[in-house]
This record gives sequence, C-alpha cells and structure tokens, in this order.
Amino acid sequence: MGFNISLSGINAANADLNVTANNIANVNTTGFKESRAEFADLFSATSYGLSRNAIGAGVRLTNVAQQFSQGNIDQTGRSLDLAVEGEGFFTLDMNGYRVYSRAGNFQTDNAGYVVNPQGARLQVYAPNADGTRFDGALTDLQLLTTDSPPRQSTLVNLGFTLPGNADEPVSAFDPADSNSYNHSTGGVTVYDSLGVGHTQTSYFVKTNVPNQWQMYNYVDGQSAGAPTTLEFSDSGALVTPPPPGHIALDPFTPTTGAGVVNLTLDVTGSTQYGEKFAMRDVRQDGYASGKLNEISISEEGIVYARYSNGADRPLGQVALTTFNNPQGLLSKGNNLWVETYASGTPRTGAPDTSDFGQIQAGSLEASTVDLTEQLVNMIVAQRNFQANAQMVSTQDQITQTVINIR
Repeated sequence: MGFNISLSGINAANADLNVTANNIANVNTTGFKESRAEFADLFSATSYGLSRNAIGAGVRLTNVAQQFSQGNIDQTGRSLDLAVEGEGFFTLDMNGYRVYSRAGNFQTDNAGYVVNPQGARLQVYAPNADGTRFDGALTDLQLLTTDSPPRQSTLVNLGFTLPGNADEPVSAFDPADSNSYNHSTGGVTVYDSLGVGHTQTSYFVKTNVPNQWQMYNYVDGQSAGAPTTLEFSDSGALVTPPPPGHIALDPFTPTTGAGVVNLTLDVTGSTQYGEKFAMRDVRQDGYASGKLNEISISEEGIVYARYSNGADRPLGQVALTTFNNPQGLLSKGNNLWVETYASGTPRTGAPDTSDFGQIQAGSLEASTVDLTEQLVNMIVAQRNFQANAQMVSTQDQITQTVINIR
C-alpha cells in the first residue's frame, strides 16, 4: 500500500513539473494563459464507507486549470496587432469551424482576409450601407486595396468677415478687374462626380447702401447665377440671406463627362466687423479619388480604411466572445480554444460594450506566465518528487528488514 501511495505522489509531482515546464516554455507566447495543476487526495472506501482511522491512499491529478487573467499590453506599432484589454476572445472562423483566441498577431492572406498565423479568419460585424451601424451578421474581415471613389461636392461652407468701413468700388464689377470688387474668397476647389476639381470663387462688392454687399459667384471663371445681396445689422450680424444662410448656385455640367453639379453656399455666421477682410471658414463636402494610406482600428473595434483624400471607410467591427466559464474551454493549441458544454454558450458582442473589453490596436497581449513564480513552483515540485521517491526507498528498506527476519 505504501508503495502505491508514494508512486501516486511521484506521478503528481511529475505532472506538476510538466505543467510548470509548459508554462516556462510559453513565457513569450502571445496571448498564452498559464496553467495550474490541481490535485485531490484519495481514500479507499468500502460499501460501508470510511472508518474513522482510515489512511489516505495517495493523490491524483484532477485538473489542469488555465488561468484567464489579463496579460500585459505590449506596444508594437503594427496596425494589425490587436490586444483585448478586458474580457473577451477574438472570434475566428477556421474552415467553417468557430474558434477563439486572445492572441491578436494578425496578418493578411493573398486575398486580403485578416487571418491569424494558422489561417483562421477574424470575424467582424458587417457595416450597414452608410457605415453608421454594425449590427449585421458576422463576416470575415477583408481589407480593401482599391482606390476610394470620389464624392461630388454639394455644399460649400464660407465663413467671412467683411470690413465695415469699406467703400463702394468706382468701376462696374468685372472679375478680371481687381479694382471693381473689394475682396474675394480666392477660390475653393470643388469636385464633380468623377473627382475632377473645379474652382468656385466668390467676389464681394460694397454697395452705396449701408451694411449691404453684393456677392458674385463663379465656377471655373463662369458666372454661377445672379449676384446675391448680403445685408448685415448695425451690430454686424448677417441678416440677408436669412437663416439657414444658404445660396443656391446655378447647376453646371462639367466638360469632363461628369454629371450635373449642384452647389449650395452656406454663409451662416458671416459678419461685418472692423476694418479688415478675413476668411474664417472654407470647407466643402466633396473629394477626389484616393489611395489607401492605412488601416486603423478604434477602441470600439471599428476597422477603418483611411485614404489619401481624407475619406474613412468602415470595414466592420471586431466581434468579441465571452463565456460563463472560460476554464471550461478546450485548448486546441496554436493559441486557440473551442467551446465545450462546460464553458457554457458563447456570447458574442461589440468591444467596449457590456462586459466586453476594449481593443488596443498596435499592441499584443503578453503571456501571463510569471517566470519567477514558475521557478519557485519548479523547486517545490522537485522537492515533492524527491520526498516521494525517498518514501519508496524507505518502504523498500522496511520490506527488506521484514524479509530478513528469521
């Protein structure tokens, strides 16, 4: 009996050493969760139960429990390196089979899909048509390499301050004669449906009526409609055109083959103050086609393709999955887990909502193995192994003594 007890102790100590060795071997494995060997004592029982003076029958390994604590977040600067700060696993699809991981060292395959080193595809919530919601079905994240299409300009915001002491020009207005107008916007680039730029210019001419100006609008040197009257109050606030301060220009058809361009000028907030002209705001809502500059990912897990024309296109939102009992997950190696009955039903959601963690882009979660702690565990397990081996030797000596009795 004593030999079997000591043998169970040796086996338990050996299992403890194996778990410690595996932890130490993975001290630099991205997203690795250290394991802990858990043991239970043994008692030999009969149909009548245990007697009060029963002696234990040894020890056995009951579980190798992974410890799903948060690992350190290490900065890498690589856009497709992702880390989860908080609860949740990356959701991956491996040949139609759902797997989960904390390792965010992703890359792209030859088709542009974002995959882990084993080729499992990262799952995201697909955006809706205008990219404002991400509540669609899960799909593979694929990075676009095509150009961003152009966007036709429809609204030009002009914020300006006209000088209150300006004089009326002597000559009739002529855009080619700088003496015939007081000031101009200098030209704003607007875009047609093909992304070709056109120049929209506004000229300001002071009239002989106090606080009144004429605004002449041109596109590519051609008049875009009759002049618009601007009137200001005696405190300098814009009165005409009334709120919302919009001026519709005549539609024009570019010679580029693009469609008709309809532009509206928004002069809300423009004023007549002081002695100097100033342009305070010049914006328009169109842009030309653009080249892909970078991929960026927000803390909410939204993946954006950013283009040289300033356009941002959302490609999806990273999906995270949590479990009621993460220790019930089955490890498949390669930093992957699969659900089991013990883990409970997976619950998938968006990062930074409910109890889901945030996404840290350009970072990786380090292994949770504390090397110092593991070295101490190794010494303890080694001593346990030696002590149980010594018990075998002692039992052997006792048995030999009994045999030698004459």
